[in-house]
Amino acid sequence: MTGCATPNDTIWYSTSDNPKRKYPFSWEITQNKNNHYICINTLRANQLVEEAINNKVITEVADYGQLQREVKYGSENSRIDFLLTADNKPKVYIEVKSVTLLTDQQGYFPDAVTSRGQKHLRELIEMTEQGHRAILLFAVLHSGINSVSPAEHIDEKYTALLKQAMAAGVEVIAYKAKFTENDAKFTVILQNKVPLIIEKEPIKIDLA
Repeated sequence: MTGCATPNDTIWYSTSDNPKRKYPFSWEITQNKNNHYICINTLRANQLVEEAINNKVITEVADYGQLQREVKYGSENSRIDFLLTADNKPKVYIEVKSVTLLTDQQGYFPDAVTSRGQKHLRELIEMTEQGHRAILLFAVLHSGINSVSPAEHIDEKYTALLKQAMAAGVEVIAYKAKFTENDAKFTVILQNKVPLIIEKEPIKIDLA
């Protein structure tokens, strides 16, 4: 989670009394020096997406009424985050990825090489080949990010697979979270769609 933890950031955390947990605290949100809010807890991405689907915020699947979580699928032994079904409609397989990397006013995914993410793209391609709908949904959990691009400078293979997936019919969309603070408590919801930018000028990195 590059750029999500710098000195003097303000953080919010939750507590748990579950005796099976190793630590009682969960780091939830960071406010950085630019007054951007970042959702750190990666478990929140799927929760926010599920809420948005149920509230018809994700317009691409607003006409689907049945939702299942963590369903086994594909030939590489994966579990899809959400499987949506509706009468007389193709199944919809939705894979969720959280986006928190902001560089030069641009949001990127992934923030590290991800063989798991590459596998998920292959599985989504397989679903489109079987006649289903497949969606890669970027949940933007950084208030400073207003568009998303594949991080080719971090994982070139992931970017190539993403382009291949889109060519195969995988739908790639991005929705951004809105952070609302009230008396040091936060409400976070996925609210609006943001652009996906595939072709970007390469980032120049000084290796000296």
